[in-house]
Amino acid sequence: MIRIAMVEDEAAVREQLMGYVQRYTRQYGTEFSVTEFADGVDILENYRPVYDIVFLDVEMKHLDGMETARRIRELDRDVVLLFITNMAQYAIKGYAVGALDYVLKPVPYFAFSQQLRKAEEQLRRRARHYLALPVEGGMRRLDSSLIYYLESEGHRVHFYTEEGDFVAAGTLKAFEEKLAERPFARCNSGYLVNLAQVKSVQQGMVQVGPYELQVSRPRRKAFLTALADHIGGEGA
Repeated sequence: MIRIAMVEDEAAVREQLMGYVQRYTRQYGTEFSVTEFADGVDILENYRPVYDIVFLDVEMKHLDGMETARRIRELDRDVVLLFITNMAQYAIKGYAVGALDYVLKPVPYFAFSQQLRKAEEQLRRRARHYLALPVEGGMRRLDSSLIYYLESEGHRVHFYTEEGDFVAAGTLKAFEEKLAERPFARCNSGYLVNLAQVKSVQQGMVQVGPYELQVSRPRRKAFLTALADHIGGEGA
């Protein structure tokens, strides 16, 4: 579910854009939760960084879109900003606050859908998956994309990552389940490999970042299939 804030002082335009979002959902299947605001001051009141995308009208009665964007950016570095404007020259100012792009009024559906698609793709690229790991002395938050591989050590698991190596309490099976939606696969019973970090596979060995690991015969077919699926999915 992608969360949108629609900041537009014209009720008719807000209604039109809401219709466009619903049409986009029917076309592409993406689900949205949309909150409407009639002015920049409204969204800034008790603003919390809960939105993925903010559509901002540039010209509003109490607080214009550029100043609203500047203040939002002070509170929220990650939200995707898209401007709705009558004049293209405002786009130049928009880049100063890290806006993704703009849509010109009157807003046609095709232009709106293209920008929404662009925003959705940016969110997808930016998406991160984190593991909360019980390590000695407390907890560690780890971006799973930085993992090279995990190694089973009884009731502990050794993590080899771009941020260094460390040990967490737990079993390889338990972490495998937590990473089920991510590109990880076992090359043998003791190693769980991040397929996005694989450089090569040859002569029964897999190169994972700076490490070489053995691919066991029982796991070879499933591992190579998972790797091929991952590479194919990246290229799609």
